[in-house]
Amino acid sequence: MNDVINPYETLRVSPQATQSEIKQAYRRLVKLVHPDKNLESSDSERMIQINGAYEILGDPQRRQSYDRHQKSGRSPSQSRDRQTRTARAQQNYHHARQNSPDPDDHLEKWVKQVYQPINRMLYEILYTLGDEIDCLAADPFDDELMADFQAYLQKCRDFLNQAQIYFQSMQNPATVASVAANLYYCLDRIGDGIDELEFFTLNYDEHYLHTGQELFRIANGLRKEAHSAIKNVFG
Repeated sequence: MNDVINPYETLRVSPQATQSEIKQAYRRLVKLVHPDKNLESSDSERMIQINGAYEILGDPQRRQSYDRHQKSGRSPSQSRDRQTRTARAQQNYHHARQNSPDPDDHLEKWVKQVYQPINRMLYEILYTLGDEIDCLAADPFDDELMADFQAYLQKCRDFLNQAQIYFQSMQNPATVASVAANLYYCLDRIGDGIDELEFFTLNYDEHYLHTGQELFRIANGLRKEAHSAIKNVFG
């Protein structure tokens, strides 16, 4: 990770800037130096500095850590520890499963009130990404097209939040434990995928676009496994 002496100066914002102002400043600077937009003004080193600054200031917690350490004269860690976050989520899920009852007589109710609505939301999220990317591909630097793509991602985020509420609303019967596990990991991958796609809308780095697509592909595989498992339960 490239060291950033002062991320506020790099993004040309004041230390009192809001998160919205920081995001706007970041997008404005990226468009100025991105090689796909302006070949004459492209600057790879400058792009690295801008990305490094936004990694600090774009995350409110990391920004607070930076501000706090600046006052004490120390540098905060800038690492993204997705593995730790995923491991913690898995631990929380298994802990919940071990401490919850598994009444088989709740099966029909769980399928109707949890599985079916979640499956519909997953379909809305996973099977529209390709069309949305095709529309954006016409010109990723077009503000209107990008706004449409961001609106789509927000819709996905809303569906994901609703699905997570449904998932947590009722403990699953033991007979559908594998279904619930696949749904859980599917939702987790979608959340990570949306994060990656949203980062692409800020810096136009296709790495995040491809990573988001791959996470959605993995999530769809987990959705299909859940569907197969639920069919096996009803034989």
